Amino acid sequence: MKPYLTIAMQEIRMGMRNYWVLAISGLMAMLALAISMLGSAPIGLLDVDALTLSTASLSSLSIFLVPLIALLLSYDALVGEVEQGTMLLLLSYPISRMDVVVGKFIGQSSIIAFATIFGYGLSGVITALSQDILPPDSAWWALFELVLSSVVLGAIFIALGLVCSSVSRNRGMAAGAVVILWLFFVIIFDLLLLGSLVSGFDEVVSREVFSSLLLANPTDIFRMINMEGISGSGIVGGMAELSAGSALSSSVLWSSMVAWCAIPLMLSAFMFKRRDI
Repeated sequence: MKPYLTIAMQEIRMGMRNYWVLAISGLMAMLALAISMLGSAPIGLLDVDALTLSTASLSSLSIFLVPLIALLLSYDALVGEVEQGTMLLLLSYPISRMDVVVGKFIGQSSIIAFATIFGYGLSGVITALSQDILPPDSAWWALFELVLSSVVLGAIFIALGLVCSSVSRNRGMAAGAVVILWLFFVIIFDLLLLGSLVSGFDEVVSREVFSSLLLANPTDIFRMINMEGISGSGIVGGMAELSAGSALSSSVLWSSMVAWCAIPLMLSAFMFKRRDI
């Protein structure tokens, strides 16, 4: 077995031993079910099926929850082992630092993927079966796209967390860095963008330029992917409505998500390779 796969399996086993997998899966399933059940009241007013409404609500939940969970998983993945002295022991084996970074990325991303597929998938199936009429194919496709993009979003923030872990001198610094990272991408970036629109920024730049600015934030790319199919249903507004009306194609959005995943991962490997242990 490849060294990075061995490390990935070890990360998954540690996640199961520390109940990370169970806790994350249970949390996402409970929140998703709560949103699905409590959010079904406006169905008659909006003339949309329950699964579509649930998917729109879950996409908003994912923007806040998935990055936070991913950063909590990864912020001390490297610096924590350096502090404990186990990293030096690990690197005494025929394992490269690249293998360590990639293995931890794969293992922690797998935890996020399992929790997302279980939590959101269970919620979607229960929501669909609780209705008298089965949802249309478009609603199932929107749910599939939500689950897939949530997994990729989690992998992006795992990679960003590894960057923080690779450059931080201790766990406290890494924890502070990921908090700032989460606040910036989830809250501050969109506030700055909305503030620029209020000040008349949209009258200066074209729609294409504004859409391109959204690519600077992975959570906004996530919004654009998931809001595209439900933008006309009346169940989105604010930043979500602006994201849904972007001028970017699905291929560009998905390619940007992959780039957001690959570039921080390569950066974390590069920084960890240069680090003194």
